[in-house]
Amino acid sequence: MPLNSYVTLGRSGLRVSPFCLGAMTFGEDLGGGYGASVTDSEAILSYYLEQGGNFIDTANGYTRGHSEKIIGDFFRQGKGKRERAVIATKFFMNLFAGDPNGGGAGRKAIVSQCEESLRRLQTDYIDLYYLHNWDRFTPIDETMSALDDLVKAGKVRYIGFSDAPAWKVAQAQVMAHFRGWTPLIALQIEYSLMERTVEGELVPMAEELGLGVLPWGPLKSGALTGKYTRANGAKMPGLRGARVGELTEKQYNIIDAVGKVAAECNSDSSTTALAWLKAQPGVSAPIIGARTVGQLQANLKALDLTLTPEQIAALNSASKPVLNFPADFLTHSPSFAHAGATVNGVPSQATFLVPQDDSARW
Repeated sequence: MPLNSYVTLGRSGLRVSPFCLGAMTFGEDLGGGYGASVTDSEAILSYYLEQGGNFIDTANGYTRGHSEKIIGDFFRQGKGKRERAVIATKFFMNLFAGDPNGGGAGRKAIVSQCEESLRRLQTDYIDLYYLHNWDRFTPIDETMSALDDLVKAGKVRYIGFSDAPAWKVAQAQVMAHFRGWTPLIALQIEYSLMERTVEGELVPMAEELGLGVLPWGPLKSGALTGKYTRANGAKMPGLRGARVGELTEKQYNIIDAVGKVAAECNSDSSTTALAWLKAQPGVSAPIIGARTVGQLQANLKALDLTLTPEQIAALNSASKPVLNFPADFLTHSPSFAHAGATVNGVPSQATFLVPQDDSARW
């Protein structure tokens, strides 16, 4: 599957590449070896676009705004065609110390952050504009109304949410539907073999309400690259290590399972983990980040790897998450409802409540 084998995002007509290019590491402003230089960032952008990619993800807070500026400069200098790219960015992060309205999801904050992003991106419109985190201090109708106004003003084309509870996303989507506001078409959430709890509420909600799932952290900050194994005892460095922490026995079991499947496929762990993720229900386009063109090339290999049902089952088993109630309980629903019949390809078993014959039923 090439990068120009596009998919429609959620319940919309927006066509995007099956892998989205994450630009969180564009810019070296944070120091400590984090991030890519402007030259390397532009090389990554060029390679992605040359391969047919069209979907770029950033945020107002990434490298203190420099990520957006690098993308804006790239297109303004004619190194890529802006009108052929789908640029997604996010609002919420406050870049103005002491200003309570510098971030968040209130109307004043949203409009100001949008104008700042448009200035850095050097464009007249944002293709996909996300709420980066749920703002519990702002009524959701204020947020959705402000986003709808930005769409009507032509400054934003589509909207989405990132890192919000399922109940809040559902509330926003249903509210938009009944008030005739612009609906959400995308949900950006952490999702990987090491973070599958989103399968309990967030992913099913997204499928039901027309939101394409865009997973971030598909390699769990590098933990799924195969570099850190039980055998070598290697520690994850810097910000990555601080975020993931000490690898647990469960995580090492997942790493082992990924390595085994990778060997069967004559592939590597990163490619295998990404191939598993892109095959999951509801997933539109995993977000892949890279600090070099070589890293991007390695990640794109996952587009050509198709895992067998047995390999997917093995990875599912090794990474099975503990989900909140009622996720596990609801796995019994087909048997309660269908009493041994198969419906939509899902088999069931007759429970002890089902009488053996009609005469035993009251």
